[in-house]
Amino acid sequence: MVKYARYMIGFTIYHLPFTIYHFSFIISIIKMEHLKYPIGRFKKPENIDAATINKWIAEIERIPNKLKELTDTLSEEELNRTYRPSGWTIRQVIHHIADSHINAYIRFKWALTEDNPTIKAYDEARWAELPDTQKTPITISLYLLNELHARWSILMRSLSEEDLNRTFLHPENGNTYSLRDMVGLYAWHGKHHLEHVKIALK
Repeated sequence: MVKYARYMIGFTIYHLPFTIYHFSFIISIIKMEHLKYPIGRFKKPENIDAATINKWIAEIERIPNKLKELTDTLSEEELNRTYRPSGWTIRQVIHHIADSHINAYIRFKWALTEDNPTIKAYDEARWAELPDTQKTPITISLYLLNELHARWSILMRSLSEEDLNRTFLHPENGNTYSLRDMVGLYAWHGKHHLEHVKIALK
């Protein structure tokens, strides 16, 4: 028993640095996941009824004003804050939302006018490094979002059950997505990045 106890103590001491390192590593991964996805990843409900769709559309409609209220008085220095190490700046986040939702709007149009079209993917990380993202005042993208969401919401509120079930194919993963799913995804997407801005300003 004494020999066994000594063995266990020695084993624990020998492996302690290894254990602490891996524990710290796991904690850092958890923290990074929270910074990347502060409201969690998008989870599609099993049942997406009309009430859920209307709730999502209302959230999409509110996002431009919420972003404007949060960033209206920010200085250039504040706009260069990031929400995580090696993450995008607030400026890049705002312009990315505009880029993303323009693409989403066009995808809705394709799905409504073509039979399960293959959409055009884009490299969002490289788009975020282009000069217009780096130099354009965020007020331009905020104005764009406001007008885009106004028109997009008119389109979404006009969709029938049959329309909501129309689909498109994503070329990068080969998956098919319905417009019903996409309404939820982009309601989540706006809130996801809104939280990033809040984190960057803390």
